[in-house]
Amino acid sequence: MKKILYFIIAVLLLTGSSCNKNFDPNLSGLLSPSTFPKTPEEFELYALTTYKPFGAKWGYNDVAYQNMFFSYEYGHLVMFDMTTDQFAPFPEWGGFWENFSKGDFTFLITQGKQSHFEKVRYITRMTQIIADLEKSTVLTDARKKQLIAEVRMGRGWAMFYLLHMYGPLPVILDPAKINTAAESDLTRPARADYVTAIASDLRFAADNLEKSPAEYGRFNKGLALGVLMRLYLNEKDFTKAESVGREIIPLGYSLLTDYASLFREATEKNSETIWAVTCDKAATGDNLKGNFNIWGRYCYPADMKGISMPSGWASPAGAFTPTWAFYDSFDPADKRRELMIPAYTTIGGQAKTRANMRGPVLRKYPDESGGADFQGNDIPLLRYADVLLMLAESINQNSGPTSEAIGFVNEVRQKHGHIGNLSATDIASKTALNDAIFRERGWEMYFEGVRKMDLIRFGKWQSALNAAGKTPDPNKVLFPVPQYALDVSSGKLKQTDGY
Repeated sequence: MKKILYFIIAVLLLTGSSCNKNFDPNLSGLLSPSTFPKTPEEFELYALTTYKPFGAKWGYNDVAYQNMFFSYEYGHLVMFDMTTDQFAPFPEWGGFWENFSKGDFTFLITQGKQSHFEKVRYITRMTQIIADLEKSTVLTDARKKQLIAEVRMGRGWAMFYLLHMYGPLPVILDPAKINTAAESDLTRPARADYVTAIASDLRFAADNLEKSPAEYGRFNKGLALGVLMRLYLNEKDFTKAESVGREIIPLGYSLLTDYASLFREATEKNSETIWAVTCDKAATGDNLKGNFNIWGRYCYPADMKGISMPSGWASPAGAFTPTWAFYDSFDPADKRRELMIPAYTTIGGQAKTRANMRGPVLRKYPDESGGADFQGNDIPLLRYADVLLMLAESINQNSGPTSEAIGFVNEVRQKHGHIGNLSATDIASKTALNDAIFRERGWEMYFEGVRKMDLIRFGKWQSALNAAGKTPDPNKVLFPVPQYALDVSSGKLKQTDGY
């Protein structure tokens, strides 16, 4: 993956981007489209810019400073986990931290160009890259198809995330429309059309990517199928979701029996993790260097003793502090709960317990790399356990509580939680099993960036947040379009419903 990183750095240094007021970019800079790319190596470099938004760094510069989907501020864990019932409100830092932690997205109206809304530019750029790859005469057909599959994976995945943030957005998917009057049409597409476009990209990627690329960290077949399955599941097309899930089963993934090892550096490459952001323990936080994992700084309290980092950044609790209600929802014997610490001793020798803690300390990514800040733990974005639970959900929705669906859930419980099977009450009906799967996903997938999607899909967003002491507006589940974007659209772009 370091090779990919250096390629991206090189192309960013050599190229820039400009844009019209409608957000669509014209590729420009020191390199001219008439001279770059020309060679197979240059086309490889060109295609690898696809990975730019999918890293774990502070962000990147592209027209304006941009957050990556897996950045530490405005990234997937802030947007899709901190906002939910699993994490306590975090008022100490104020600003977007407090607002996100309360499930209140109204503040995003005033956000500038650093917002993820600017990823519509990325969609246009990928459309251009796909067109240029298709016209290439220097690539073999096989290599051309592989590179196009990677780019379409990136485009489809980006559109998937944008759908969960803003709903369908006007994007350019036809290269013939780039730099034409068609770019001025900022009408939101119909949801069905937008979803079909995502599915088309992910399907092409799944059909043409390798299961195990030679270079670890590149997009793969399992990832494409997994994101496609998530798409269908969240659109409640359970028939297609089940079909895609069954494509993943024969690929050879298997659950580990040590849940904690999935998040440790020494065992980050394993039979269960389908795709992860690759992090480098030698990273320094310099965006021109490797991805890094700094989640410990956001999770450990500033006064916590006994960790390799000098301290966390927040006090009196970590920015990501699970609620006691979530902690107590686990079977006490569940091994997955052990990644939350219910008591610790401060640097000053004070005993901290649930009597004087906002919630348990989250230590899902242990600080083991030896560095004061930046750890090398890879960050899983898709695991086989997630696939099994999604497949169980799909089968149950299609066929009711079958032994197969129940078996998938029990396999996760046994191998990761080291706890018993679902109870007779849990499997008594389709509704009961659906609720059991929802609870299991919470215990299995916490702090992995899917909770908000799960709450919405299972119809529990409002009730779950209210139970956690959060009071989000039920009409504001998605993010608002930033006002600057509405302004430059001259009224053509419609604000997200509810705002």
